[in-house]
Amino acid sequence: MKEQIKILKKHILTGTSHMIPFIVAGGILFSISVMLNPAGAATPTEGWLAGLAQIGLGGLTLFVPVLGGYIAYSIADKPGLAPGMIGAYLANSMGAGFLGGMAAGLIAGVVVKQLKKIKLPVSLKTLGSIFIYPLLGTFITGGIIVWGIGTPIAFIMQSLTSWLSGLGDVGRVPLATILGAMTAFDMGGPINKVATLFAQTQVDTLPYLMGGVGVAICTPPIGMGIATLLAPKKYNAEEKEAGKAAILMGCVGITEGAIPFAANDPLRVIPSLIVGAVVGNIIPFLTGVLNHAPWGGLIVLPVVEGRIWYIISVLAGGFVTAIMVNLLKKNNTDDSAVKAVAEDDGLDEITFDEL
Repeated sequence: MKEQIKILKKHILTGTSHMIPFIVAGGILFSISVMLNPAGAATPTEGWLAGLAQIGLGGLTLFVPVLGGYIAYSIADKPGLAPGMIGAYLANSMGAGFLGGMAAGLIAGVVVKQLKKIKLPVSLKTLGSIFIYPLLGTFITGGIIVWGIGTPIAFIMQSLTSWLSGLGDVGRVPLATILGAMTAFDMGGPINKVATLFAQTQVDTLPYLMGGVGVAICTPPIGMGIATLLAPKKYNAEEKEAGKAAILMGCVGITEGAIPFAANDPLRVIPSLIVGAVVGNIIPFLTGVLNHAPWGGLIVLPVVEGRIWYIISVLAGGFVTAIMVNLLKKNNTDDSAVKAVAEDDGLDEITFDEL
C-alpha cells in the first residue's frame, strides 16, 4: 500500500512540477492587470491592461490541462499526454476544477497504460504511440468525463446552490463556516464556485457575505505562502518559489495560487486551507465588515467598510492555515524526485525517428 501511494505521489508530482510555471506566470500577470485597473478590483476590459489580463488568464486556463496531461504522461509515457490534457481540459470546462483535472489525468494514464498492453502487429507498432493509443485513450477518457462526470457536477452545483439559498436565518457563524469551507475546498471547482457566486450575486443587498468570502478567497494562497516562509525545509524548491507568487495572487483575490500545494499533498493541505478560510470568514461576519466589490483579497480595501478587521481576518486565516499545514507536514523529501522528473522526462530529446 505504501509503495502504491509513493508511486501515485510521483505521478502527481510530475504533473504539478510542470503545472507550477503556468500558475506563476499566468497568476502574476493577471494580478498586475487587476492591481493597475483604474476601475478597481475587477478584470480589466479596455486598453492594454485587458490584453495583459488575457495573457495572464491564458496561463491560468492552461494549468489544469497541463496538470492532467503530465500526470498521464508519468503513468503511460508520451501516448498518455494528449488524452490526459484533453480529459483535464474537458473536466475543467465542466466546472470540476483542478481536482477534476487530476482525476482526468489519472484516468487517462491508466486507460492508455492498459491499451499499451494490447499487442499490435509489427506494421502498426510505429503508429501505436502517435495515433492508436492517443486516439483511443482520448475517446475513452473524454467519454468518461463528458458522459460520466458532467451531469453529476451540474447536479451537485444546483443542489448546493438551492441548499445555500434555503439556509435562511441559520445564523452568521454557521453560515460563515459553511461558506469559508466551501470557498477553500476545491479552489475554482464546483463547490468553490457555488459559495463565491452565492456571495457575489448578493453584494448589493448583503455585502457582509462578500466581507467574509472576500477573505476566504485569499487566505489559501496567502496561508501557503506564509507556510513556505515559516518552515522552508518542509517544501521543495518549486513550492518555495510558488509560495512567493501565491502571496501576491492571494492579495489580489486569486485562490488558485494554493493549488500546487494542494495537488502535491491534498490530505494535509486542503484541511488546513479549509480551517484557515473558516477562521478568516467568521471574523468579518462577527465584526460587521462589509465588502461592496464582488472580489476578494486585499485589493478590495478601498471599498471595504471595517478595513482593520478585514486585514486582521486575512492575517488570522493565513497564519492559521500556515501553522496547521506546517504542523501536519513532514520535512520535504521531494527535491530529488523533482530533479529526477526533470532529468527523465526526455521531452527535449524527442525526434521524428523515435516516433
